[in-house]
Amino acid sequence: MKPILILFRILVGVLFIFSGLIKANDPLGLSYKMDEFFEVLHMHFLIPFSLAFSLIMNAFEIIAGIAVLLGYRMRIFSFLLLLLIIFFTFLTGFALFSGLIRECGCFGDCIKLTAEQSFWKDIILLVMIVVIFIYRNRIQPLLAKKPMAAVMILAVLFPIILQWYTLSHLPIVDCLPYKIGNNIVEKMKPPPGSRPDVYKTVLIYEKDGKQQEFSEENYPWQDSTWKYVDRKDKLIVKGNAMPEIKDFILTDYDNNNQNNAVLKESLPVYLFVVLDVNKAGEGWDKKIQALQQQFKEGKIVLFGITSSNKAAVEAFKAKHGLDFQFLQMDGVAIKTAVRANPGLILLDKATIKGKWHYNDIP
Repeated sequence: MKPILILFRILVGVLFIFSGLIKANDPLGLSYKMDEFFEVLHMHFLIPFSLAFSLIMNAFEIIAGIAVLLGYRMRIFSFLLLLLIIFFTFLTGFALFSGLIRECGCFGDCIKLTAEQSFWKDIILLVMIVVIFIYRNRIQPLLAKKPMAAVMILAVLFPIILQWYTLSHLPIVDCLPYKIGNNIVEKMKPPPGSRPDVYKTVLIYEKDGKQQEFSEENYPWQDSTWKYVDRKDKLIVKGNAMPEIKDFILTDYDNNNQNNAVLKESLPVYLFVVLDVNKAGEGWDKKIQALQQQFKEGKIVLFGITSSNKAAVEAFKAKHGLDFQFLQMDGVAIKTAVRANPGLILLDKATIKGKWHYNDIP
């Protein structure tokens, strides 16, 4: 039993450290995924606490993983890990069997797992953690008391410092489709060799209080006893043609599409991205005003990008002395584009050349 117990400890410990590190690299990303779960589960009152939950969970995964590897306080950590993996298994099982959530975010945006892959991963982890919990009294610490305490203090401090850094700047490793070097136009195209989704038009008619589905070939157009109700497109064959960027749609406040004005511009284009103008961070005013001056001199193009309404944007511009056009973009797309509120993106003929947190705007 001892070799199996050692193997399970190594696998569980390494996997939790790895999982925690990936998500600690982008704690905002996990908080957005938590928002999605809370909305689906109708637990909207928890949404304001998503970021706090994300920070705590990421730190705990790293700390618990190190504790399991070193055999530190196994009575406590084996129990806490068991509770955590039961919770994870419930979430991934819900995502799989409800079909309401496609990805659980178990490894952030760097390693995307389907709901099915995530669920079976958690089932395997659950089995291993149950074994560790049952035989927890047999696990002895690998280090003496003082060295162990020093290592565990470092294990606590490391995720705290890492997540403070990534929230104050940007993720160290950018796994998003808007990372530096990507061309937005190219990423909006389906991957080469992929196949699109195949849909079939379904016509719904009603007769004698009962509804029935018909195809475009056999619907009862000559039979007046059938009453038309609705039409819908039914997925017949699932394709694999989803582009990496599918929601880059910029509009002005008159609902005119402005994608070409941004993506086909020959001058460098700076996008000042503000998810919510009412929750924007501070300390960037002079830097953006310096860019604004270059814009007025015709050296660059500068747009604001936001999901906020026009009245809020006008008040925001007046407060910060901004005099350039703001365009609207879907909030989910903005969250994917830059993990900062506000942030700055530099485009050169639709290719992302730079991306900055508001603390780091050059």
